[in-house]
Amino acid sequence: MKKWFAWLATAFLALALSGCGYNDFQAKDEATKAAWGEVVNQYQRRADLIPNLVNTVKGYAAHEKDTLEAVTQARAAATSFQITPEVLNNPEAFAKFQQVQGQLSSALSRLMAVSENYPQLKADTSFRDLQSQLEGTENRITVARQRYIAAVQEYNILARSFPSNITAKVFGYQVKPSFTVENEKAISTAPTVNFGK
Repeated sequence: MKKWFAWLATAFLALALSGCGYNDFQAKDEATKAAWGEVVNQYQRRADLIPNLVNTVKGYAAHEKDTLEAVTQARAAATSFQITPEVLNNPEAFAKFQQVQGQLSSALSRLMAVSENYPQLKADTSFRDLQSQLEGTENRITVARQRYIAAVQEYNILARSFPSNITAKVFGYQVKPSFTVENEKAISTAPTVNFGK
């Protein structure tokens, strides 16, 4: 009887452990870290392109000093923000990271708008190449963020679903923050397009 009870307890324990989701948490946690690493990689690529872009524009638009300084300062702020795995588990640090990257995106948009006023700059091949690389990098950032959002979604579903949520509580797996849009209300309004002067 004791052997039968021991065998039944062992079978129950094996079944319970296989359904606890611990290994799934390991896999999904690593997937979110890898996806996050790609996001950071693309942000770094953008930060590396900016000095070349700014120097190219400086030659043509020397009096656009404020815009050039804003881009340089935003890049400095973005590259000085320390990216650690703990950022993924800290909503405040994650929001700060998004804010810094948003400021850099905004400064780059202003720089591109300035370039529209300089036809000879737009004709410069090095500027066009840099602009093309920057546009490609922005697309890569978007794809990397989409992949991160999907990885976080899978992880968070596991962390909140029963019975794996018990494993999450026991081993301290918290729900991870996802990307959000800082100005959601502003972007939900369609822009007005007017071709008449």
